[in-house]
Amino acid sequence: MPGPLSRQPDKLDYAAPTQFKFGIHQLPKVEFFVTSCNLPDISLSSGSFQTPYKDIPIPGEKLTYSALTISFLVDEYLENWLTLHDWITGLGFPEKRSQFSKFRDQTSNTPAGGGTPSVDRIGAASPDKALYSDAYLMVLSNKNNPVVQVDFQDVFPTALGGLSYNQQETDVTYMSVAATFEYKLYTITTL
Repeated sequence: MPGPLSRQPDKLDYAAPTQFKFGIHQLPKVEFFVTSCNLPDISLSSGSFQTPYKDIPIPGEKLTYSALTISFLVDEYLENWLTLHDWITGLGFPEKRSQFSKFRDQTSNTPAGGGTPSVDRIGAASPDKALYSDAYLMVLSNKNNPVVQVDFQDVFPTALGGLSYNQQETDVTYMSVAATFEYKLYTITTL
């Protein structure tokens, strides 16, 4: 049986909300300008075991991950905002279908993968790897050493904040926008 000293924490430093680094392969020009990022919620569904008196809760089998949200400063030439705009526009192709294939085949920083379709298949499946990107959130110690890495798989954007210009501003406040992403899942690695 472990003694009372074994229950004492080894590390007494607290996590600081400013100690992080976020990166996403599809958006290299956004990484440097990220000002906030969340580690999304995760929840497990539950069921119940029926009894004549009180239903007994039991764990379910499906996880739900909340959206990944980042905020970043927009650079002077809007390059980082435009790369994210092009990605979300390529996925939604508001004008014509060629916007989708142009993004997938030319604009995307993620290789499409899949190679040439097999002759054994009926129809040619379009590779979709170029539509997604992997991302990471690196949590740093108070000495800026990596402590934990959170890897997000198959990230894609679902929302991008707009830019608001105003001639009546008295002080220069640099533009910051939020972007929301969905993903397959995330894994956490202690470094």
